[in-house]
This record gives sequence, C-alpha cells and structure tokens, in this order.
Amino acid sequence: MKRYTFSTEGLNDFLGELIGTFILVFFGCGSVAVTVLYSAHTGLFQIAALWGIAVALAIYATRNISCAHLNPAVSIAMVVANRMSVKKIPHYLFGQFFGAFFAAVVIYGLFSSSITNYEAMHGIVRGSSESIKTAMMFGEYYPNPGVSAVASVSTVNAFLAEFIGTFALVFMIFSLTEGCNTGRPDETFSPFFIGGSVTVIISVIAPLTQAGLNPARDLSPRLFSYLAGWGQAAFQNDHYGFLTVYVVAPICGGALSALLFRKVIEPIMLIKNSSDNCDCN
Repeated sequence: MKRYTFSTEGLNDFLGELIGTFILVFFGCGSVAVTVLYSAHTGLFQIAALWGIAVALAIYATRNISCAHLNPAVSIAMVVANRMSVKKIPHYLFGQFFGAFFAAVVIYGLFSSSITNYEAMHGIVRGSSESIKTAMMFGEYYPNPGVSAVASVSTVNAFLAEFIGTFALVFMIFSLTEGCNTGRPDETFSPFFIGGSVTVIISVIAPLTQAGLNPARDLSPRLFSYLAGWGQAAFQNDHYGFLTVYVVAPICGGALSALLFRKVIEPIMLIKNSSDNCDCN
C-alpha cells in the first residue's frame, strides 16, 4: 500500500493554514469569550469588527506560506472554480481543522478559571442545556444565545443564513482576488477588504446563528468543548444542526458562489475587459 506523505509544498500549505486558522480562531473566539465572561465588548458590531480584523491579520500573516484560505468552504470553492488542485485539499483541510482546535485549547487554557467562576456565579452546570451560555465561546448555536429571547430560528432558517452568508463571503473573496476585476483594490489591501466583508456579513447573520461561515472554525472548537466537559451541550442543536447548518451549509454556499463566479461573472469581466482593451493579470 502506498503511504501518503506531505511534499515540501504540501507541508507549507498545511503549516500556513494551521497558523492562519489558529490566528483567526484565537482572536475571533477570544473576543466572544471575553464578551461572555467580562462584558468586555458591547454590541454586535464590536465583535464582528474583531472577527474581521482577525481574518485580515491571519491572511497577512500567512498568505506567503499557503494561499490563506483559513476555511474549508473557501478551499472547496477554490477547487470548484479550478483555482486550486483537488490534490491540495487534504493539506488545507487538515491545517484548518487542527489550527482551529489548537486555538480552542489555548483559549480554554487562558480563561478556564474565569469560565468556572462564571458558571458557579450563574448556577450553570457544565454539560446541561443551560451551559450553552459558556459553550457558545467555542461552538455556535441557533438562535444566538446572546441575543433576545424573541429570536426564533428553525434549522431551515439557520441553514439559509449560513448558506447565504458564506455565498456572499466567497463571492467577495473571488471579486477581490480576480485579476480580471479591474475595479478591485490593490492586492496589498485585499485582506483588509476581505476582513471588512466578514464584519458586514457577521453583523447581519450573527443574531440568527452566530455567523459561523467556516466549518473548521465551528467544528473543531465545538469538539474541544465536548471533550472539555460540555458533553452533549456542545451538540445540542436539533436535527444535527451543527453539521447541516455549520458544515454543510457553508460548503454548499461557497461552492455555488464559486460556480456562479466562474461561469457567469468571470466571463462577463473577460468580455468587458476585451472591449476596453484591459489585461487580466
């Protein structure tokens, strides 16, 4: 049997995605943790902005190591659009899931005492349904446990929210990195605008589902919280929502967005550039 081994390029892709996803999840989930525990931030936009900044910083830090996808939905979308070989998928996905898991471990190590104190002060038994108020620092839930109790979000509603949010995110990533899009900003600033896109999308979607948009960002920290004592509370969504909403929906939304861009938007740009004598680089 042939053994599977990383090439040097594959190792670089794995490490780049691991480091970048670690940065993204550490700062992003960390911002949620300090908000839950210490009320460090007020209002949805502050947390959304921190997630956006985390995305930008992670891309800047690692895009010269890997392509800084930091998200399985983005990597799969790149394959669908023929921007990346399918052979690279294992390197990217392993790096992303491991990076997100390690970030959850570090966050718990930093805040474990505060989490225990918070649970004691609020009469929360870890592992009970009530403990999603602290589990939400790692995995995501619908409706968002941090918003008003009037929120009513079905599994179908949550699926659509994650699908549309990831569709929009991948569309913006393709638009901001497509050489034929002569209206895009200089590539030096593209991570900043991708992060800005994340901020806007979270600001709209998060009241419904906490705005996962990224299977690695949700599933790995959720698995860690399961192992760290939250048990079934980590997987409390109905009808396997943690898979359908936070894994399947982002992958489907990203893949459809990639197909639309590849088959419809990119040809339009090529025709427009040809008529205007523009070059695609």
